[in-house]
Amino acid sequence: MDNAEDAAYLETVLSPKPLDPEKAAERLREVKGVFDELGVTFWLRSGTLLGIVRAGSFIDWDDEMDTASVLGMHGVSVETVHRVADAFRARGFTVRAQSGPRYVAASFVKDGIRTDWTCYRLVGGRAYEFPGIEIPLHVFDDLREIEFVGERFLIPNPPEDYLQAKYGPDWRTPKGPGFEADVVRQVADGSMISRGVRMLWQASGGRLPRSCARLRVYDREGDLVRGALVRVAGVGQAATNAQGLARFPVPADDYYAVTVAYPGHSEVLCMETLRQGANYVYRPGPVVTAEEHYKAGVRTLALVEE
Repeated sequence: MDNAEDAAYLETVLSPKPLDPEKAAERLREVKGVFDELGVTFWLRSGTLLGIVRAGSFIDWDDEMDTASVLGMHGVSVETVHRVADAFRARGFTVRAQSGPRYVAASFVKDGIRTDWTCYRLVGGRAYEFPGIEIPLHVFDDLREIEFVGERFLIPNPPEDYLQAKYGPDWRTPKGPGFEADVVRQVADGSMISRGVRMLWQASGGRLPRSCARLRVYDREGDLVRGALVRVAGVGQAATNAQGLARFPVPADDYYAVTVAYPGHSEVLCMETLRQGANYVYRPGPVVTAEEHYKAGVRTLALVEE
C-alpha cells in the first residue's frame, strides 16, 4: 500500500458522501466482474444487503458498498485476497488491504466510491463481523442468488438470519440517526478478551494487564471529565478517574467501536484504531441535529494518540 492508496481510502472514511445510486450500481457491476473473472465467491452484506432486502435499493444515506467471503469456505484463502487485490489495482482501483485476528479485508476505491470486502477468519468455528458480532455460519453454506442492478448476486441464506444477527430483531425498521449505537449494543462485553485477562483487569481496578490502553476524556469546554463511561465493544466498560482517564484491555492492535458517555453527552465512534499500551485523547464531536445527515454525527478515527 502506498500513500496515494492510503489517502484515497481515508478520504472515503473521514469525509463520507451518500452513494449516487447510478454510479454505485455501475461500480458494483464492475466489482462483480472482477470477482467473476477470478472465480472468487463473494456475497453482499451489511448495509448493502439491508437496503436490498428491505427496499430493493441502496440505502439513501449509505456511503460505501459491502461484500464478504469466509476464509476456508468456497475456496477462499489469504492468497486469494492478495490475488484479488492485484486484479483490482490492475483495473484502476486503489486498494487498501488490512488484517486482524478475526478478518482479512480489502477496500477497493474508484472515483471516490469505496467497496469493502471482508473475509472472515473462523475463530473457534465462528465468524465475527465488526465490531464483534457473531454471524451464524449456516447462512454462508448454501448462498441465495438474487437480482440487483441488472446482475445476479449471492447473499447469505436466509438473509433474515444474517440481518437479525447484525442489526437486531428490529432490523426491518429504518433507523437513520442512532443506528450505529444499536449495532454496537449487539456486541457482548468481554466477548473479545479471554476470561483470564478479564479477571486480571477487574481485580486490578483496570490497571492491568500490560495490554491496557488509556483514554483521557475532555468535555466541550476543554475540561477533564470524571466519571465518564467509556465502552469498547467486545471488551467492556470503564469509568474515568479524577484525571479523566479510563483504562481498558486491548486484545490486539486493531479497529474497535468506542462509546463515550457522561451526563448530557453520548457519542459512538464507529471505528477507532487502538494499540496495546497506547494513550489516547477524546474530545466531543460537533453538535448536530436529528434532521442533519446522520453521518455528520458519527465519527471515525477521531481519537488522538498522546
